Amino acid sequence: MPALNFQDNDASLESQWRAIILFGKNSATYKFAFAKSLLELISLEKTTVSLQDVAPSYVQGILEHIKQNDKQGNSKSSLFLEACRNFNDQKIDYEHLLDITVKHGFNNVVDAFHAVNGSIVNDVFYHKDYNGSHKNLVITDSLLSLKESQQFINFDQEVDARWNLVETAWNLEMNPNLLEVRLDEELNLLFFENRIMKRKNISSARDSLNGYQKGKCFYSFQDISIKSGDENLCAIDHFFPHVHKIQLNDNGANVNGIWNLVLADKNINNDKRAKVPEIKYLERLYKRNEFYIASKHPLRETIINQSGKTQAERKRFLQKQYDLSVNLAIQKWTPNIELQPLF
Repeated sequence: MPALNFQDNDASLESQWRAIILFGKNSATYKFAFAKSLLELISLEKTTVSLQDVAPSYVQGILEHIKQNDKQGNSKSSLFLEACRNFNDQKIDYEHLLDITVKHGFNNVVDAFHAVNGSIVNDVFYHKDYNGSHKNLVITDSLLSLKESQQFINFDQEVDARWNLVETAWNLEMNPNLLEVRLDEELNLLFFENRIMKRKNISSARDSLNGYQKGKCFYSFQDISIKSGDENLCAIDHFFPHVHKIQLNDNGANVNGIWNLVLADKNINNDKRAKVPEIKYLERLYKRNEFYIASKHPLRETIINQSGKTQAERKRFLQKQYDLSVNLAIQKWTPNIELQPLF
């Protein structure tokens, strides 16, 4: 069966941005640091910037992350990452670090940023303008227009969440067959346990899941927020109700597995409570979970380990849980509002 395309029925700039963050190649975490720098440039409303201008914010993200998780790339050696380590160890000064950042830190990320699954997104967010020693980025209207999106306030947290997931999985150095992201219900945090059962918190569940739903309520497709304290802050919903935890567990399913967690508008969530959604939402859950598969490390491994190795197995897994939950709940539920579906 073919892989599902995240941008089907949705060619928006927001969707293209999220495709880069969630599905672009992760041979290093430079993409995430670069994305955060681009988001900062939006607020400055500049149309042309040099790599020297971008270097301070770009390297700052790497410096902070490398303190927590040393592995920030798959390459055996990197002059740029080594310079970051040396700066954190006070072996080189800041000017020297910035010089190395401009010379080596952008070598792969500027050209590769817009690539998703071997193709370039339709609307690029900058053009490269290198002329001799002058290396500039020409910011496009596509990047500046992101600020007009209701989802703009969520992007920075989504980048951080994706960065945390990738680097944590790399630094755990676990067999992919053992990787499993889980939910701490009390803290609303996603976490791993390593081979000696030592827990490693990763990121907010809301921040990590929001991009895969395109910033929309899973059931109603209304805009949602992941900003703490925001009036529109979304709820984390168990698609299959938590009240059926024991029965689903006996059926081979962990209700707190990431396969069963969706984000919902708080009013929609209050209405749903412990009801089982109509069957059409099961297909949507399957699609959303396949987006995790496409985003690879570590969500790909988590979904495969939790729900099956093949698309056919994962469909059977979901249907099995659905049949059980419907028998337990009797009633089915549908939201009182539903906008045009985007996946």
